[in-house]
Amino acid sequence: MRGPEALALARGWIGTPYLHQASIKGAGADCLGLLRGVWRDLYGREPEAVPAYTPDWSEPNCDEALWRAAMRHLKAKDITLAATGDVLLFRMHPRAVAKHLGIAANIGPSASFVHAYSRHGVVESPLSDPWARRVVARFEFP
Repeated sequence: MRGPEALALARGWIGTPYLHQASIKGAGADCLGLLRGVWRDLYGREPEAVPAYTPDWSEPNCDEALWRAAMRHLKAKDITLAATGDVLLFRMHPRAVAKHLGIAANIGPSASFVHAYSRHGVVESPLSDPWARRVVARFEFP
């Protein structure tokens, strides 16, 4: 189980500024960049090349590209079985594609997650009700 190790690595990115498409600890990352960096630390190299993407990527054609990529490389699990280090996939708006990622930290009443968030950088945020109801899938590292 790689969850606790993944969380420790993700927490090491806290304070990294938000930078769209970046994945460099301490210099810049977006939510996918954070996950890519944790993956590299766990496995040595990324499982596939990530094409350039815009902030509204996959929205015009309603393409669940991020969800499909997660299914290719992570192990899907029951959304109710929360564990430290799980990768959380969020749908930010009810009719939008799922395109935000985080890594579960605390579980239970004080639940939290680590993510890269525009204008905030990499932070650990409470998994409050507004965030929790946006979670559409849960994965674990293989």
